[in-house]
Amino acid sequence: MNIQELIFDFLKELSDFSYEADSLDRVWQILFPDKGGGWNHVRVTQYRDAFYMIPIDGSCGVLEVKPGKQIGLMNRSGAFSCDDDTWAEAWEPLVVAARQWLRVVRKDWVKANKRVWAEYPLKCRYGVVPHALVRESLPDFFRLDCEVGATHTRKMVRLVEEGFFNKSEHTDVSVLTVSEYFRYCKIAYIAGKRKDEAAVDASLSGRELYKRYADGRHEGLLDIDPESEQEFADWIDQKHPKRGCGGHPWEIKRGGNTTHIDLSVSRPYPGHAGFRIGLRGESFSRLAETIRMLLAIQKEGLPISIADPEGVRRRLLAQDNIGIVPAYASLHRANQRFCKEDGVYDVMHYDDFGRAKRRITPFVTWEPLPILR
Repeated sequence: MNIQELIFDFLKELSDFSYEADSLDRVWQILFPDKGGGWNHVRVTQYRDAFYMIPIDGSCGVLEVKPGKQIGLMNRSGAFSCDDDTWAEAWEPLVVAARQWLRVVRKDWVKANKRVWAEYPLKCRYGVVPHALVRESLPDFFRLDCEVGATHTRKMVRLVEEGFFNKSEHTDVSVLTVSEYFRYCKIAYIAGKRKDEAAVDASLSGRELYKRYADGRHEGLLDIDPESEQEFADWIDQKHPKRGCGGHPWEIKRGGNTTHIDLSVSRPYPGHAGFRIGLRGESFSRLAETIRMLLAIQKEGLPISIADPEGVRRRLLAQDNIGIVPAYASLHRANQRFCKEDGVYDVMHYDDFGRAKRRITPFVTWEPLPILR
């Protein structure tokens, strides 16, 4: 039997098993062992008359299968090519093992899934574990509280617990100009300097520092009258003729999509005459800077807020959770994979626990594995 016939027969057999409905798609999640004792995870999605076979660990290419007709391999541009048959060698042992597993499941699906849940490698699963336990178990683990410093940690925790950020007089202003916004920026730049950065030139104005450190795509913020309250209000409300679009005017410290720092100004709610000034720098590599910026601005008696203050408190005190992601998955933005109730801000791979695995594992709450029946 050639590989194409093998895959066609596999999909025909799979139709006897229950599937999940995702909009118009039918989805099967198949976790199965191979003859070498390893475990595999293949996701099969059916959309109309086509099936898409996806190896979750990315070990071989994604296939588009039209039963009885053709099989195509996804190329680098995301299109499927039927002329490329390099996939056959990698997929054949997977399909053979998957078909054997379907026979096992058909015979006793409860027993088969019990084996999956018992044997599927922990390093390939999603889970959450208390941050405090990881901090205590890994001496070299990054500690936000140490990076911020004991004094600043206590002050930040106290502000949150006293409800500082819930009172508009602490976070909002009635009027604002560009010059006043750049005053905030100067305080932030000086207070937020990282250890690996050159000293911030305090003799420069906030405007000059903004030009030096910000993203650069200011959407006209640098072009309006710096002392005019009305022009700034019109610019905020998208009414000023010099207001551009597509930029990042609030990105005061450059970084990636999730690793920059924003100092933004917005209306507290539609129709409100005032402004809310807020800091956001939630990545573990920028949050310490962001906290120092906030405390320096607050010390000057200026209204200021921060994104998710309760979350900042939990992270400082290690009252949040660490997310565990499969070894084959990137850590970049992986915290977004978890729901808000999980309280996950930072993530790790299971193998990163090293010798502490035995100590940490009993405290991990693993996500349920899919059941095939």
